[in-house]
Amino acid sequence: MTEIPTVRRLLPGATDGGTPDLSLPEAFAFPADARSPADAQSWVRAVFVASVDGAATVSGRAGGLGNAVDRAVFALNRALADVILVGAGTARTEEYGPAEDDSRWRGLREGRSPTAPIAVVTDSLALDFSSPLFVDAPAWARTIVLTSESSPAEARAKAAEVAEVIVAGADTVDLTLALAALRERGFERIVCEGGPSVFAELVRAGCADELCLTRSPEIVGGQGTRIVHGPALDPPVPLDLAEVLATDDGYLYLLYRFERS
Repeated sequence: MTEIPTVRRLLPGATDGGTPDLSLPEAFAFPADARSPADAQSWVRAVFVASVDGAATVSGRAGGLGNAVDRAVFALNRALADVILVGAGTARTEEYGPAEDDSRWRGLREGRSPTAPIAVVTDSLALDFSSPLFVDAPAWARTIVLTSESSPAEARAKAAEVAEVIVAGADTVDLTLALAALRERGFERIVCEGGPSVFAELVRAGCADELCLTRSPEIVGGQGTRIVHGPALDPPVPLDLAEVLATDDGYLYLLYRFERS
């Protein structure tokens, strides 16, 4: 079994009541005041990695930016999640399959299913329904498809053969409605793994609570995608910095919190 990494805590520091070293589960536990089962809203955490100059991908994929600790943070957030939200483009590019049972974090899922389901956001339903994401999903974590009324009816019927289909929105997927539908199904803690367009919509809708961001000590250059894609946010959305963690290889692991509207 891979060892659970310990990281240096830079913020909050000792003078702020913080501890200098802590495990990843301690650092990234959902806050004690995260919404209760009686609350009408879910708690939404986005998880990204980006270079120093803001690139979210290398050669079109995010995987090239991370290190072993970033991958552990990614797996940890999946273990903490009730459901994993991802855009169809990211699912295709990163060749998504079902979430895997990671023995390091198994205790975090006590009282829940062994793994969380994947919920894919797609207007077009241009997905390979014979891919592992659908055909290999276990019964307890059947893949969910979040789509709109404008999606082809034939494709919706095909999707329903291998996934749970939720229609949320008329012309495009309304993420506010989609989150409400997930919440009605008992998914209280939602981890969004992108892509940048989905995260942008969550931010614009005021639906994001946290951003878990790994900062890679690399400069990528070029015109690479950032973690938020689309028109400029006016005004910019302010964040509170809750945690700053570091490893000796120069990576930073940041946790920001949004003011929920």
